[in-house]
Amino acid sequence: MSTLTICIVVAFVAGYLCIALESLTKVNKAAIALLMCVVCWTLLMLDPAGFYPEIAGEGVVHHIAEVIEHHLGDAAGTLFFLMGAMTIVEIVDSNGGFNFVRDTLKTRSKRKLMWRVAFMTFFLSAILDNLTTSIVMIMVLRKLVQSREDRLIYAALVIISANSGGAFSPIGDVTTIMLWIKGVITTQGVLTEIFIPSLVSMLVPAAILSLSLNGKFDKEQNLPKAEVSQFTKVQRDIIFWLGVGGLIFVPIFKTLTHLPPFMGILLVLGVLWTTTEIFHYNTAEDDTMAKRVSDIMSRIDLSTIMFFLGILMAVGVLQEVGVLTALGEGLNEAFSGNYYLVNGIIGVLSSIVDNVPLVAGCMGMYPVAAEGAMAIDGIFWQLLAYCAGVGGSMLIIGSAAGVVVMGLEKITFGWYMKKITWIVFVGYLAGMLIYWVERMLFFN
Repeated sequence: MSTLTICIVVAFVAGYLCIALESLTKVNKAAIALLMCVVCWTLLMLDPAGFYPEIAGEGVVHHIAEVIEHHLGDAAGTLFFLMGAMTIVEIVDSNGGFNFVRDTLKTRSKRKLMWRVAFMTFFLSAILDNLTTSIVMIMVLRKLVQSREDRLIYAALVIISANSGGAFSPIGDVTTIMLWIKGVITTQGVLTEIFIPSLVSMLVPAAILSLSLNGKFDKEQNLPKAEVSQFTKVQRDIIFWLGVGGLIFVPIFKTLTHLPPFMGILLVLGVLWTTTEIFHYNTAEDDTMAKRVSDIMSRIDLSTIMFFLGILMAVGVLQEVGVLTALGEGLNEAFSGNYYLVNGIIGVLSSIVDNVPLVAGCMGMYPVAAEGAMAIDGIFWQLLAYCAGVGGSMLIIGSAAGVVVMGLEKITFGWYMKKITWIVFVGYLAGMLIYWVERMLFFN
């Protein structure tokens, strides 16, 4: 490993520590992420020929410009998907679309609400995706739980349940989609073998978290709020089905057109935006301006978007200088043949470094075999789907669901690491144990 590569890794780790210590430094995590991104890319530019020896002369600078554009394109796709999904859910919510979800979940018992939230999030994330489901559930929780201290616990459970639910579905998480499209896992394979481990990885943390939730809510706390929308019930229903139905349609749109997922989100947002503008045409302007999409979009937490951009682009540098590939090869050599340990460590790493480049690196390093652990639906690939999905819950910035909940509820990195990380780790290991038992008894 060259001196510059070590400097890049040190800069990344230092930036990560500052993000982790945000509650102490009082510096916004988005600012640190952007600085970390620029510093890492600048270090790479100090000796570009050393990283790309196969490219001679001035061509290396042009190549790096193309590389940056490539990583920016990947990051932009994720960010536009995130912004589009957040806006769609906000439109539906601001017009009373989630009232029936709130009424379904509503109970005065704190523990009953916790279990209802856990199961609804778990199964919704398998149908939609963990990111969209997290946004929906946080919006609903804001209507049901007024105490911030309690709501943080529910929000942490939403992250855990969404990531666990996304792990057993081929369309529930970006990493499972990648593995599914490559053909190394099948729908039947992950549903039959990963479902129970994923469920256990949610149930164990939920049971532990339930111990910190006692008693009942105040009678007034989660009563239905007065309806403020100027739309009729039929119009609100149309907005709901266009929004939620559109989110469900996104993976179908991707399959039919082969366009990136963010294009589907933009399609749904465009249709929903046009519909609400038509509905607003016959309403009083001063009463409805707060519900207009243009106003809703101005309320999106831009700092979360900037933070996500910085993290994804900084990880892109690690990918370019070969750190992630070397890490994977080192794991393979150190624990050769023990796929539980290799994937277990990859899962832990996915909570630190974005799981998408990690899984992409594994797909490039490990060839698909005709039989054995590397075969289609083999131990390695299924464990990779489970570990990369569930492992991202260990740190709040380890998954898209965690990042968006962090932004919506202003959860600090330190609070999550202190209160939640060890609970997720216990559930993570329990799910792996269940998978091992399944393999020994039924699928060996």
